[in-house]
Amino acid sequence: MPDLPSTPVGYQIRNPDFAEEVERVFYQAPFVRHLDFELVSFEAGRCESRVLLQAQHLQQDGYVHAGVQATLADHTAGTAAATLLSEGQIILTAEFKVNLLRAAKGEQLYCRSWVLKPGRQLIIAESELFCLAGEKAELVSKATVTLAVVDKR
Repeated sequence: MPDLPSTPVGYQIRNPDFAEEVERVFYQAPFVRHLDFELVSFEAGRCESRVLLQAQHLQQDGYVHAGVQATLADHTAGTAAATLLSEGQIILTAEFKVNLLRAAKGEQLYCRSWVLKPGRQLIIAESELFCLAGEKAELVSKATVTLAVVDKR
């Protein structure tokens, strides 16, 4: 992965088992498993993921489908938010907006997400998606994601 600028986050972890919860959130969604997304790294308020691009991720002209970009941005932002939850809470997407900045074509899509505003009821996160082709990493989309914090039922 080429060197990407870092966005520092200094939030507190409130669940001692947060790593298990992050793994559950990221990998237990059947749709995400179907798309072959990978969790790369996480820490309080941050998450990075990627997908090695295959034919199933592309639209009719060979570019990464906007739905794949939106899903990776949303899911990675949700996982970043999940790092800050208390035990017994879950995260649900309330709203998101994706700006597709340029057509994406390459070998992998890499997502970096971080929490902008942690709240008790709503968490605001941001995602940046880079398309990697060889050694070149190009920013292809950005997303802002609003996530609702709810108690498990």
